Amino acid sequence: MHSGIYRARQLLVFLFFLLSLSILAVRLFYLQVIQSGFYYKIANEQHIVSTEIQPKRGTIYDRNMQVLAVNISADSVFANPRLVKNKKGTAAKLAAILGLDENFVLERLSRDKGFVWIKRRISRIESERIKELKIEGIELIEESRRVYPDKALACHVIGTVNIDNVGLEGVELYYDKYLRGESGWLISTQDARRKLLKSYQFDFIPPKNGLNLVLTIDEVIQSIAERELYKSYKKNNAKAASIVVMDPRTGAVLALANIPNFDLNNVNKREEEAIRDRAVNDFFEPGSVFKVITASALIEEGLVKLNDTFFCEYGEWKTGSKILHDVHPYGNLTFKEVIEKSSNIGTVKAASRLGPEKMYKYIKEFGFLDKTGIDLPGEVVGINRPPSKWSKVSMNAIPMGQEVTVTAMQLACAISVIANNGFYVKPRIVKEIIDDNGEVIKSFPPVIVRKVLSPETAVRVRHILKGAVENGTGKKARVEDFKVGGKTGTAQKIEGGTYSHSKFIGSFIGFAPADKPLLTAVICIDEPHPVYYGGDVSAPVFKEVADQVIKYLNVKGLKAI
Repeated sequence: MHSGIYRARQLLVFLFFLLSLSILAVRLFYLQVIQSGFYYKIANEQHIVSTEIQPKRGTIYDRNMQVLAVNISADSVFANPRLVKNKKGTAAKLAAILGLDENFVLERLSRDKGFVWIKRRISRIESERIKELKIEGIELIEESRRVYPDKALACHVIGTVNIDNVGLEGVELYYDKYLRGESGWLISTQDARRKLLKSYQFDFIPPKNGLNLVLTIDEVIQSIAERELYKSYKKNNAKAASIVVMDPRTGAVLALANIPNFDLNNVNKREEEAIRDRAVNDFFEPGSVFKVITASALIEEGLVKLNDTFFCEYGEWKTGSKILHDVHPYGNLTFKEVIEKSSNIGTVKAASRLGPEKMYKYIKEFGFLDKTGIDLPGEVVGINRPPSKWSKVSMNAIPMGQEVTVTAMQLACAISVIANNGFYVKPRIVKEIIDDNGEVIKSFPPVIVRKVLSPETAVRVRHILKGAVENGTGKKARVEDFKVGGKTGTAQKIEGGTYSHSKFIGSFIGFAPADKPLLTAVICIDEPHPVYYGGDVSAPVFKEVADQVIKYLNVKGLKAI
């Protein structure tokens, strides 16, 4: 009896273990076979990691291959918070070295994550001090940092990038798809502490570095333009200032600058007023520099000769309900003298021969109804109404630069038409795109957009503008060693819907040398005071820039871009 009970117990135990083993076997089969893919995926996610390898961003050069923007290697600090033992003490040490807020660092170290950034692209000294700490869970990784050797030089042309080397402004943005390159990938195994095991690399796709830009900007000319512009900006207590220097034969922008400017290496510290590229992003009424367009139209249409005489009413002329004034009282002036001395009355009387339709035609032909197409982001075009929307007094205002709006870049293209025998050439900032071997991937040759004037008209207008510098309002633009031509402008700014009597834009547009121009330039000084006339605040800038640049170009062999 006892033997039967004993055998029954043995059988029950046997069946229990058999059932348990069967359950385990079924469970193992389920895990190993049916669910194998699921758990294999989890294991891979934990130990196999895909690491993006950033490409080297392309270098930006001036036209003489001087480096304006380049990438260099820089360490970035990251942490595995789960491995950091003394989080508060570590946060204090890191914050002191990296110039960060201690609470910010502590918050990052307190996250339940295996990876957090602390600070990216640190200096070499900061990197060395971090290494000396030898804190578990704090690591460095090599990245690439954008550096601008000349700091603020051509800052609005070059532009900026973000922390991930993506273009935000200037040519950094406009040509980002060429500069950025393509990321590479490293697929490898990491241990439990997130350290890569180099002996277990599965696949490596190398990054494709970005291409390089060669600008039309000349570092020397840019330096001259910025220096002389800044002098006038400071001397005349201006709100802002802009300059554009171009080769009128090719449309190459040799210099473009705005004041206030900023250090490209410290973008976060720049003033709000320094952000905008005013030469491209701002439009304004040009004032008397626009008389160049009126004069060109009248001569091209054969409606006026240089020695035609106009009575300038001794400085005050009532036309309709408006009274038109000249700065100085004049009697009879030839048309050449009207432009040289910048007589509003003489200009309006001459322009009456044109009529609205022809006036508008030349506004369009000189490019003031369209963007210039300059390869910089954010270009705007002024608000210029068709003749059907002009008022009865528009033909008194527009010929002398009111009721029409322009950008500095548009003015640079317009005066280049005069300098380039009547041909409008598209402006450009980039000469070519090259690879690291110097092979040209894409070039940007000069583009003649259209013929605006006959060469004969262009020569006559250049003659008038040479006289404007020699005998008229532009005397302070005169250069000792060669003749130049140009036109001054003093425009009242609109404030509250009416013309201000205290805020002006003083400007000068010109070319040099006068007979065979190699450069054109536009200078705009915004709200200078107490002196505000373009002949006083902008013409001297042109003088210094033209003098120094022409001498420099002579030394360089007068090479066109």
